[in-house]
Amino acid sequence: MINKIGHNSPPPDPKETILKNITRKIPILDREPQIFEGIPIPSWIELSLIDVCNRDCKFCPKSDENIAPNTYNKMDLGLIQKLIIDLKKINFEGAFTFCGYGEPLLHPNILDITNILGEIWGIEIVTNGDPLNKKNLKDLYNSKVSKLVVSLYDGPEQITKFKEMIIESNVPKDFVVLRDRWHKGEEFAEYITNRAGTVENGNQLAIEDLKDKKCFYPAYHTQIDWNGDIFLCPHDWQRRNPVGNVMQNNFFEIWKGNMHTKYRKMLFGGRRDKLPCSKCNCDGKVHGFKHYNAWIEAWKK
Repeated sequence: MINKIGHNSPPPDPKETILKNITRKIPILDREPQIFEGIPIPSWIELSLIDVCNRDCKFCPKSDENIAPNTYNKMDLGLIQKLIIDLKKINFEGAFTFCGYGEPLLHPNILDITNILGEIWGIEIVTNGDPLNKKNLKDLYNSKVSKLVVSLYDGPEQITKFKEMIIESNVPKDFVVLRDRWHKGEEFAEYITNRAGTVENGNQLAIEDLKDKKCFYPAYHTQIDWNGDIFLCPHDWQRRNPVGNVMQNNFFEIWKGNMHTKYRKMLFGGRRDKLPCSKCNCDGKVHGFKHYNAWIEAWKK
């Protein structure tokens, strides 16, 4: 287990880091919504491939085994095949991100999954970078992964390490995004959400300080756990409110179903009445405005 690390290196400008993250996602998340049977469908599906991480970062719920223990459960290929069938039925044209509640590159069949899904849709993998080497970096590129986002927590020396790895593996430079997130002591806590109340840090924005509590996450995004459970967003670390399971029901039926709709109307109205939303300080309006409007129009019909 790699322990949490504090460094004396100056932290990056949080505004610059956030802007890079937002800009990278705009072409997918903020395009015109895709409509199927009168309903806007998601543009971004996040898969939590495996429920384990090799790190113990203080800003992550995985650092507390009472909240998000490492179970080592992993998504199987049968679920991937079922999801493909469901998404083809609605002509899904969005993209996937592999992130969620664990380190995706620890999945033993990661290349099988990227080869299967990458033939059809775009894939972005968010990783701490620890499992990477020049061979599997090349393998991931060849397996149709669109983008590899490496979150750097240990300091500026990591930039040199990964730039050298990119050159040695002979992958295009723009295939890898190095997301600088190293921190100085406790300061990093200021630059992240409070993970819907599962991480306590005194410097973070309180939910009461949000001027507008609307959240558009469920307008354009959904999270699928290793066992097929579907959640509103990746901040539900304690898996409090699954809205369905893709192995038990059709994806589109869950997406447009009563449970999902109830939360959409609550969050679109700025009401964060229920957990995990009631403890979430995330500004949920960064993306998804067009999808939000499409839902409002769909409900009028």
